[in-house]
Amino acid sequence: MLKKIVFISLSFLVSLTSLNAQTVFGKYAGEFMAIGIGGRPLGMGGAFTGIADDVTSGYYNPAGLANINYPQLSLMHSEQFGNLVNYDYGAVAIPFQEDMSFGLSVMRLAVDGIPDTRNALIDGQTGQLITDINNMYARLDYSRITEFSNQDWAFYLTFAKRQWKDFYWGANIKIIRRDIAEFGATGIGFDIGAYWMPIENLSVGGNLQDATTTLVAWSTGTNELISPTLKVGSAYRITEILGGYIMPAVDFDIRFENRQFATQFNIGPVSFDAHAGLEWNIKNIVYVRGGYSDVKQFTAGAGVRLPKLNIDYSFARFSQSELDRLPDSHRISLILTLEEPRFMRDGI
Repeated sequence: MLKKIVFISLSFLVSLTSLNAQTVFGKYAGEFMAIGIGGRPLGMGGAFTGIADDVTSGYYNPAGLANINYPQLSLMHSEQFGNLVNYDYGAVAIPFQEDMSFGLSVMRLAVDGIPDTRNALIDGQTGQLITDINNMYARLDYSRITEFSNQDWAFYLTFAKRQWKDFYWGANIKIIRRDIAEFGATGIGFDIGAYWMPIENLSVGGNLQDATTTLVAWSTGTNELISPTLKVGSAYRITEILGGYIMPAVDFDIRFENRQFATQFNIGPVSFDAHAGLEWNIKNIVYVRGGYSDVKQFTAGAGVRLPKLNIDYSFARFSQSELDRLPDSHRISLILTLEEPRFMRDGI
């Protein structure tokens, strides 16, 4: 797996240096922002667009941030594919007046210590630096091998408003920063979300990500465009079960990137991927979760609610055979709620 990632990274470096100034639709250009955050949503397979009732709404559905009545802080650390990829998330959300909320979310995905062999290929007879790998005397001078990192950052600035009693809307301003070796890119985009409760215990949500098509401009002069993605979801809370509830949820990701072979279902260039999840709340203290994600991962999770603190854990496994399965992913997240009268939303 490490060899594959090194090869992909080096290939990307070569493509950056060889492309002239141009603007292209980059399929999967925003994929690092689609991994998901939070132990609770990830334990449910990422089916959270229609739930969106805490600080993580800034990522899943900005409209849902209007659900919070106290300031919240969330943190998560995850090591993807064993310990190869580090993935970190932090967010803060604050209710404002009677019907608005503001939030800031930060995500970082990084692969560190990638070998850089671009200046390490030499002629074994002369010791001179060469670029032709087919040279019969070509060999690597290990003393010339250096390392670089691949880092992707995303910052979400969120605003949400309760327009009517059962309908909320919200939006994100999204700032992207990507760095690989000496190359870098910056982008800006927008998300628009809606949250509706048509009847008691039923919620429906939608989030149009990269609504205006997000531009990511590289230092090489190449510009990538991230196509819009529409996420829609719904959840229904079945109450009065062991003093708590059972809540099934389902999400659909609708993309327009012509993902014919990397999707669950497609109609021409339009692809559809489903998430499904279930949460069982036991006396508002213990939570048990399960789900199936858009990338064919079975997920499971659990949580505990303490005074002012929620601790959530999720586990994800790819469905391949034991011989070629990627390492399991474990995520732990915290949500701290400043649940005190002085911090309460106005009008509650």
